[in-house]
Amino acid sequence: MAGRKSDFTLPTLDDFFTTQEMRDEEKDAKIRDIPLTEIDEFPDHPFKVRDDEDMLNLVESIKERGVITPATVREKEDGRFELVSGHRRKRACEIAGTETLRCEVVELNRDEATILMVESNYQRSQILPSEKAFAYKMRLDAMKRQAGRPSKNNSDPVGPNLLGKRSNEELSDETGDSTSQIKRYIRLTYLVPELLEFVDDGKIKMRPAVELSYLDEECQRDIVEEIDMSEATPSHAQAIRMRQFASEGKLTTEVIQAIMGEEKPNQKEKIVLRGDRVRNLIPKNVPVSQTEDFVCKALEHYNKFLRNRADRDSR
Repeated sequence: MAGRKSDFTLPTLDDFFTTQEMRDEEKDAKIRDIPLTEIDEFPDHPFKVRDDEDMLNLVESIKERGVITPATVREKEDGRFELVSGHRRKRACEIAGTETLRCEVVELNRDEATILMVESNYQRSQILPSEKAFAYKMRLDAMKRQAGRPSKNNSDPVGPNLLGKRSNEELSDETGDSTSQIKRYIRLTYLVPELLEFVDDGKIKMRPAVELSYLDEECQRDIVEEIDMSEATPSHAQAIRMRQFASEGKLTTEVIQAIMGEEKPNQKEKIVLRGDRVRNLIPKNVPVSQTEDFVCKALEHYNKFLRNRADRDSR
């Protein structure tokens, strides 16, 4: 049928002159046990390696069965090795007292290594916003530098070179995050560490954090101080206003304090009492409109009773 793509694939030269056994031996030759002291961390690795329960389980697994899936490293010009993927496995080996790490040595340039490093961490069960932020930025920068470069061969270890497709769209396809969300994550890399930590802890949401990322470092640090003083974080609306003041050159410490000092609906203390339960404890001759006064007076009497009892017990 015209236009139909053939399922037949022409064999490569390797298929003609090498056997599967020979190709397997060639791959095995690239896997070796490398001393941990010869393996360097990936520069600016954005993903945190935590000594948590999962790490302890991995340590026990390595003690029993060794490293099942080899880590990936690339050889550097000085003869040492740079860890591309397998940072948790390396840490587990250190804890387990293992002196070597089983690794596959691959030939990758800096950008190819960056792309593979980020890709290998996509499947983590828990990824902090800061980890995504720096990982996306590193990955996108590397992809942009790679754009338009012809692949060396058809077995590119970091995927096909997709010409004509924007890097952020390609990244969106791979991660499931929209291009807009990826841009928001990358904006987080412009936050000072203290504010970024608030985002990781869930104390500042994504959208206000993005607005704050447009402020200069001095203003951001003033906000950090105000958060510590007031024990409150800025809302999205407040962050937008601070960004507007900053664009006009009017965001002073006093303005930040005034905006942050405003009471926000989500920070008002709320006490919820079940109406039926409270009403059953109030005499029927007390009108509903006087319920609050009755409850407050009852609490005053109860507090007085507790103080008197505490005084008696202390004698």
